[in-house]
Amino acid sequence: MTLKTSPPVVQDPRLVELGINVIRGLAMDAPEQADSGHSGTAMALAPLAHVLWTRIMRYDPRHPEWPDRDRFVLSNGHASILQYAMLHLTGYDLSLEDLHQFRQWGSRTPGHPEYHHTAGIEVTTGPLGQGFANAVGMAIAERWLRTTFGREVCDHQTYVVAGDGCFMEGISHEAASLAGHLGLGRLLAVYDDNHITIDGPTELAYDDDVVRRFEAYGWRVRNLGEMANDVDGLEAAIREALDQPADGPDAQPNLLVLRSHIGWPSPHLTDTADAHGTPFGEEEIRATKEILGLPSDETFWVPDEVHDFYGHQVARGAEEREAWAERFAAWQGDRAAWDAAQSGHGLPGWSDDLPRFGPGTELATRRAVNQCIDATVSRLPGLLAGSADLTGNNGVKVKGAHIQSRESPGGTQIHYGIREHGMGSVMNGMAQHRGVLPVGGTFFVFSDYMRPAVRLAALTGSHVIYSWTHDSIGLGEDGPTHQPVEQLASLRAMPGLSLVRPADANETAQAWRLAVEADGPVGLVLTRQNVPVLAETADRAEEGVQRGAYVLADSDGPPQIVLVGTGSEVQHCLAAAATLGGSGVAARVVSFPCWDWFERQADDYRAGVFPPGVPVLSMEAGSTFGWDRYADDAIGLDHFGASAPGAVVMEKFGFTAEHVVERARALLARGDG
Repeated sequence: MTLKTSPPVVQDPRLVELGINVIRGLAMDAPEQADSGHSGTAMALAPLAHVLWTRIMRYDPRHPEWPDRDRFVLSNGHASILQYAMLHLTGYDLSLEDLHQFRQWGSRTPGHPEYHHTAGIEVTTGPLGQGFANAVGMAIAERWLRTTFGREVCDHQTYVVAGDGCFMEGISHEAASLAGHLGLGRLLAVYDDNHITIDGPTELAYDDDVVRRFEAYGWRVRNLGEMANDVDGLEAAIREALDQPADGPDAQPNLLVLRSHIGWPSPHLTDTADAHGTPFGEEEIRATKEILGLPSDETFWVPDEVHDFYGHQVARGAEEREAWAERFAAWQGDRAAWDAAQSGHGLPGWSDDLPRFGPGTELATRRAVNQCIDATVSRLPGLLAGSADLTGNNGVKVKGAHIQSRESPGGTQIHYGIREHGMGSVMNGMAQHRGVLPVGGTFFVFSDYMRPAVRLAALTGSHVIYSWTHDSIGLGEDGPTHQPVEQLASLRAMPGLSLVRPADANETAQAWRLAVEADGPVGLVLTRQNVPVLAETADRAEEGVQRGAYVLADSDGPPQIVLVGTGSEVQHCLAAAATLGGSGVAARVVSFPCWDWFERQADDYRAGVFPPGVPVLSMEAGSTFGWDRYADDAIGLDHFGASAPGAVVMEKFGFTAEHVVERARALLARGDG
């Protein structure tokens, strides 16, 4: 199909010019008052913002969460004052006083746009390139929802503005390549080609031919040249892009390359690095306002006629949303599936389908999670699972799923390719778009490659699930480059991320349940090697895993020592406890799958798991960093691994029941627990 746009919008040229100049004035005044911020890019892009917000985009300022609104992402988020100015002028719940509080404590106008913080902000941008990749994820989500549920309920565009810094960062290469491969025809990017970075001209480090680069990725590119101040030309270029095939074999994402002049029309700072990251100063602002025809002695000046002019967007947006509401009311589709997808959770009772695993078998937890996904996928309507090339290895290959592609836009299996960072950011965009539950996998050690995106998922509370497998030196022959050591400790230090390392298949099933039902990001850290299904987890995992840590096996009398482990090491704690018990030492075994969830428990529960005064020995095939919070001694790995069969590496580095017994006796002998 082809997306046909409406005719060009006719506006009073005088009000258009005045409104754009008012935006430029706000872009200077807010950073000046804050003594911090970026004016130049916002000034240069004011005409583009005017065109997008008043002539192109569909949104309802009074209902900013309307599901079928167009999505706008400012990837070069340092220009946040531009977005705040547009949100204020077009009727969002953002007052002029909020603009006065730009970058101040407790304000709704922070230094970079923040998701969930200000109405109308779709994603958190700041780290350059992330927003661009988020927009790719939003376009995937829109297309999948439109294909799955129909155009009556989902039919919108994703717009993203990106700058030189976004396209220098490697994340843009990964995301742009994926978008071109998938043929995301409802994605339109504008490249603000202003040739300036904080250090100076981009030519210091960058002379890419962006047009040819994106054409090679499979994008449709148009170089607009010197059109930054031509509102009619900008509108025509955008509409021409929107009229290209949006779906099917000929669909391509669109890139418009716009040569702008940072800080224009400042007499001394246009096209300079100083216009990028520092306020202009009173004299330069006064001189620039005189050029623009603004009152040079007033700040945050917005005349009533400009407020009224932009305020027309409220009625336009309400009309668009009400038309959608009528279509939605008449829609004969699956409402329960739509609601579950929009929430990012499952249909009622979905977890009843989770498999249960009996003792006496061995199963890698990466295989267990795959069984859990296959068993529940039919009742998780929004599930989109994928991996960075390791789909079969990471437990996210969904049985019977179609592969997401331009030929199969409703496919629920996504091949991200070897693009861990891109995958993480695309997943964030999908989650923040809403309507899907993204699950993505890679080897745990390569969580390092996607860490910036994981951090933003944690910061924004985005509901994404990571299947991080091959979780320890048990990976074996691939050696230390592929064996995670410090990743558990480093990711546990990240606020807002729940990291779960289940001991066996039953704990994995509960971890999957809790990850789906969570509101924020969850990382499942899973084994490559088979581990035994523990008899104790059949009855205790359902309650225990959600507590973060729980008593898996207890002594007959008061415990003399607590043995605590995570993942594949819990089995060794159980075996050691049996040996110690046979020699008269009462040992309790605690399984500790998730530190974050345990920290949320009441003090009395935590004291019940780790009784005060009882020595604690931990065992985990990773860095011991942080275990002193709970344990008096820790068996771990404070060095890198080695290449050999996994079982051999584990044994050589002391991850055995015998070593637990030895260290437990030594700890008890110290008597300082």
